[in-house]
Amino acid sequence: MQALLGFLNVFRIKELRDRILFTLGLLAVYRIGSFIPLPGVNNQALTEFFSKDSNNLFGLYNTFVGGALQRASVFSLGIMPYISASIIIQIMGTVIPSIQALQKQGQEGRNKLNQWTRYLTILLSFFQGFGVGNWLFSQATSTGETLVVVGMSRFGFSLLAALTLTAGTMFILWLGEQITARGIGNGTSLVIFIGIMAQMPRAIFSEIELVLSGERSVPMLAVVLLIVLAITAFIIFIDQGTRRIPLQSPKRVVGRKVMGGQSSFLPFKVNTAGVMPVIFGSAILFVPMQIATWMPNWSAAQTFGAAFLPGHWVYSLTFTLLIVFFAYFYTAIIYNPKEIADNLKKSGGFIPGVRPGRRTAEYIDQILTRVVLPGAIFLAVISVVPLHLKQAFNLSFYIGGTSVLIAIGVALDTLRQFQTHLQNQHYDGFLRRGKIRGRRGY
Repeated sequence: MQALLGFLNVFRIKELRDRILFTLGLLAVYRIGSFIPLPGVNNQALTEFFSKDSNNLFGLYNTFVGGALQRASVFSLGIMPYISASIIIQIMGTVIPSIQALQKQGQEGRNKLNQWTRYLTILLSFFQGFGVGNWLFSQATSTGETLVVVGMSRFGFSLLAALTLTAGTMFILWLGEQITARGIGNGTSLVIFIGIMAQMPRAIFSEIELVLSGERSVPMLAVVLLIVLAITAFIIFIDQGTRRIPLQSPKRVVGRKVMGGQSSFLPFKVNTAGVMPVIFGSAILFVPMQIATWMPNWSAAQTFGAAFLPGHWVYSLTFTLLIVFFAYFYTAIIYNPKEIADNLKKSGGFIPGVRPGRRTAEYIDQILTRVVLPGAIFLAVISVVPLHLKQAFNLSFYIGGTSVLIAIGVALDTLRQFQTHLQNQHYDGFLRRGKIRGRRGY
């Protein structure tokens, strides 16, 4: 009941209500754009091709973009080129001194890096769009009908697709930035979230049809639902877990009173990196699929791309290693033990039993190293194991893994922002009601 009242309070606050409506409006624009096809695409042949070939190289990518790739829409690439560009810039920041310097220059440096990331996004989008156009041109239905209208050349269609998809990706990036600035939640994450959730109604109806046709029994469907609920609960449980480092503030004598000496803690989440290692790892694993699109007639390239299909042991092993790597990598970016130790020393706080300064930094680094490992293993297990369960139960959707992990992570982060806005509004209301009037008011 309390949660319901809190949800209703969201719409009673004008500022928060405007942010929600603005976010929903831009997400609706994104969903409408995902149904606009590329110029020169044979829609009838495209529908027939993907209905017969649901296990193609783009199955997982199609999930992230909400089925836009399956419809060959102008938003087929989604936001993934931007994520890939962000990964490249962040990795380059660890080895190139000039990028490291920009990362330490505050807002001005971040603006410059964002500009470079956008330029790289355009470049990646163009190459990926050209590959998608080349792949679509080389495919045909079982009856021999091509996916591209007759009369267009391979290079002309590929170039047109590259330009259109690049413009679509940059427009999605602009939508995400507008949501982050004027809406609620992180725009980039919400774009991926809405793409994943858009596939849910279709999956539900597919399972209902299987039950009605007798291909799936009711007890088996109940087992699948229990597994889905168990995986979801496990993800939420781990996401809320924290490792608390005790802190102590020094005691100070002020007059005849002893001030300070209070105890607090420094929290580190078990899953310190959130869903970013999964997103980064997924973006890297799209590269083999992209290589296969550039060379559709080369059997070796198709075999290489097929090895990175979800469920293959090469995909599972590579995905696990990438998740562990990016869990440590991303944690090292967002947490600097030396900086945390220096801030504690300046504020007078300390960890009981640990010397301030270098020893504190080493202790925090040791704690982070131990905390990140189980979090990374959790991410790997929850992302890889459900892929094999999907094959074992012959399901038409993923019962957990990458999609559910990202969806739950984004949903929890958005709910935290709702809570923060509500708390700020309550504080503002208290200050307005309790403002002390000056002498002139009387």
